[in-house]
Amino acid sequence: MIRINLLPHREEKRKELKSQFYALMMMSGLVGAAVVILVGLFFSAQLSAQTDRNAFITAENTELDIKIKEVANLKQEIEALTARQQAVEDLQGDRNQPVFMMNELVKLAPEGLYLTLIKQDGQRIAIKGYAQSHAVVGLFVNELNSSEWMTKPEIIQNKAVGLGQGRDAKRVIEFDLNVGIRRPRELEAAAASATDTEAAKKKTVAPKVP
Repeated sequence: MIRINLLPHREEKRKELKSQFYALMMMSGLVGAAVVILVGLFFSAQLSAQTDRNAFITAENTELDIKIKEVANLKQEIEALTARQQAVEDLQGDRNQPVFMMNELVKLAPEGLYLTLIKQDGQRIAIKGYAQSHAVVGLFVNELNSSEWMTKPEIIQNKAVGLGQGRDAKRVIEFDLNVGIRRPRELEAAAASATDTEAAKKKTVAPKVP
């Protein structure tokens, strides 16, 4: 009877399987490491790109903030220049205000009215005087209110007093009021507004059917 010893063959087979297993494990480890490296490189590239985009947006925002600040400064300069120009125009227009004021008061003052004080303070005029009656004062206030140069008359004092002595003494009304005076540009703006209102009214009127 022939006996065959299989132990060396099995041992070699076992060693071969172990070698294959170790080789497979090593290959799997290399592949896994390669995948990890590639994924890391991919995410690193994505992160770098996002960082570049964020840096670009930040730079653009900074530049935009600078431009906005420049525009705001330019707007302030334009407003200041406009205000100075308006002040110069008002100053030139205000030179003629005393003339307009005196002419207007001469036209508006009714009979029975005597003015003792006319004083301008900015765009308000203080007026003091005497009148024959309360009705004359009321008529004067109405005339001031309807004037295109005068605006918002306000009576400060309106009382009966005695003027003169003895037989020449008379009972009159002492009044004290102030009134605003318009600038030429305010008159122009009011005229333009009235023109626009009149044009709008004409547009709203329905055409007549023949």
